[in-house]
Amino acid sequence: MSTPTTQVVRPAGAGHETLNVLLLCLLILAIAGSVVAWRGVSHEPEPVATNQLDARRDLSAAEQGIYADLRVTLDEIRLLRDEQQAVPTPQNLADEGFAPFAQDASSVSRGGHVWQLLADTAYFGQSQVPAVAGSFVMLLSADAPDIWLNRDAAVQAPAQLTAAALSAAGWKQIVAQYDAGVTREHRH
Repeated sequence: MSTPTTQVVRPAGAGHETLNVLLLCLLILAIAGSVVAWRGVSHEPEPVATNQLDARRDLSAAEQGIYADLRVTLDEIRLLRDEQQAVPTPQNLADEGFAPFAQDASSVSRGGHVWQLLADTAYFGQSQVPAVAGSFVMLLSADAPDIWLNRDAAVQAPAQLTAAALSAAGWKQIVAQYDAGVTREHRH
């Protein structure tokens, strides 16, 4: 019989493996960071004309809400105009519940605009609280929404409804720019 032998097996050191994994992670992060920095493009907003306001950057929250409501309601106004062979009055639109013409809590919190129809070609919404939201004019003649804003507290309904006359009277056209900052999509 032979004497039993004892063999001692030491555990493998985890220190070297951990260090190697950390170094690999740092290398991956460094490569990814350099790719992002190299491929990154700054998205400076395109400037708008002096007689224009950007719908996303230059309007207050209340004004953005009214602007969005007017854009949506314009389609309904066109449908009603074609159906009835007449431009619906602000009271008709309010009775139908179309924002911003309807007098509800939302319209009150957004400036309490009083709406009127101007020569069957435009709607004028005079703000009762200009500090919250300015007054609006929406021209019906254009294919795209043509909406103008004036933040003057003493503004009156415009007499002439052309772009040049509105601009000369201190009105600013609201434009919506759709760029990479809006869509979060960047194509090369």
